[in-house]
Amino acid sequence: MLKKANILKVALFATGLSGIVAEYILSTLATYFLGNSTFQWTMILSIMLFAMGLGSRLSKFLNNNLLGKFILIEFILTLLVSFSALISYTVAAYATYNGILIYSMSIAIGFLIGMEIPLVIRINNQFESLKVNISGALENDYYGSLIGGVFFAFIGLPYLGLTYTPFILGGINFLVAIFLYFKLKYLIQEEEKRKILFSAASVVLILLAGLGFSKPIILFGEQKRYKDKIIYSDQSQYQKIIVTQWKDNYWLYLNGNQQLSTLDEWLYHEPLVHPVMKLASHPVNILILGGGDGCAAREVLKYPQVESITLVDLDKKVTDLGKNHPIFTELNENALNHPKVKVLNTDAYTYLANSQNFYDVIIVDFPDPKSIELGRLFSFEFYKMCYKQLRPHGSIVVQAGSPYYATRAFYCVEKTIRKAGFNALPLHNQVLTLGEWGWVIGSKSVPQEKLKPVLQSMTFDSIPTRWLNNDAMHQISSFGKSVIPMDSSAVQVNTIHNPVLPGYYRTGNWDLY
Repeated sequence: MLKKANILKVALFATGLSGIVAEYILSTLATYFLGNSTFQWTMILSIMLFAMGLGSRLSKFLNNNLLGKFILIEFILTLLVSFSALISYTVAAYATYNGILIYSMSIAIGFLIGMEIPLVIRINNQFESLKVNISGALENDYYGSLIGGVFFAFIGLPYLGLTYTPFILGGINFLVAIFLYFKLKYLIQEEEKRKILFSAASVVLILLAGLGFSKPIILFGEQKRYKDKIIYSDQSQYQKIIVTQWKDNYWLYLNGNQQLSTLDEWLYHEPLVHPVMKLASHPVNILILGGGDGCAAREVLKYPQVESITLVDLDKKVTDLGKNHPIFTELNENALNHPKVKVLNTDAYTYLANSQNFYDVIIVDFPDPKSIELGRLFSFEFYKMCYKQLRPHGSIVVQAGSPYYATRAFYCVEKTIRKAGFNALPLHNQVLTLGEWGWVIGSKSVPQEKLKPVLQSMTFDSIPTRWLNNDAMHQISSFGKSVIPMDSSAVQVNTIHNPVLPGYYRTGNWDLY
């Protein structure tokens, strides 16, 4: 009897692994297609748990031939999980919003997962006592969930991506069904056996067809999201990386958001780097947070007095792109392979918290603060650590988004930097492919009232720039009258415990034009 019980527990271990990874796959899909990762992961996991509860409740209405019904449920889960990404990408190719589909799949998959444990416990009831049966079933399901999480984080997403990971998980459900069929088929009626074998053969054929066409289907769905030809696509454990091409120009996208274009990136990187470098009295040691494409490092290397550049970017796949891909090594002039540049792939917040090094300039080049986890890199606590790591005459610059389309977010960044102790001034420039973009520059030593005159007196005759000069400094440091009416006193400082910035960003003036 113990042997039969162990067979069922092994099945629950495998389904626990598959179930948790199915939740992670759908959460990742929702983040990629719908944005706001914290919200999407919270909602997908909550909805799936609710659906699992419904599945558990309704499983009590299943009577007779429980093993056969369990095997058929596994077959259905095999197909739903395996094709979840393919369906999402296909719908995304033709619809501007596929959230209803992703949430519907979450409910369906969660419902079926919820039926698994009650059914196995009822089947196993004839082999073990109730207390051993329930504890053993839940124990193995939870152990499987742990292994599933480890698999998804370290193998599934970074190496197999959303193309093949769903098929691996669907395959696990299928193998569980086949394993139980051959080990316990004496519990199944003869007529049901024929149905199961026919269903199994059908599922195998569908899976093979899906595997064969998965890559071109996902590439097709991906391509429909971008107006230009995709020439590079990769999935890291943090984000989707896409490079597109139009004529002789290239665009880099992270999770669907444009990071740069070779058409005009200097209109972004020159204002990001050169004013803050000139503001520091003698910039020798430079810290770049973000900037994995290497363009900011390229601009910093134009200063011969610089002795070291530490670039901290979480995603190794992005920095490897900047180090090794011919498009980016040409664009950044091989900056990330320069002997003065040290690249660290770690979390910037953690790096600053543990750093014993001091810098003359800190360049903060993160993506827009669309989520809570990104918002912490724009927080008072983060800027306070930057202040601590800067030398007395040091300066900082922060990518702050659009002053027109995300006005409250832009000035929240400025207010937060001031609160951290910096004298600060907002800057802006028209970047052709991005629109009006902005930064906030801060100094530890230049008084607030002198900051703008100092910036407007800067010249760059000794630095090879494509656009930036003294006239440009007058332009980027001047705003004129407010275009967007806003009560600046109502804008709060962004802190870790009061993360207002992501909300300001999401509720910006995106429908202004």
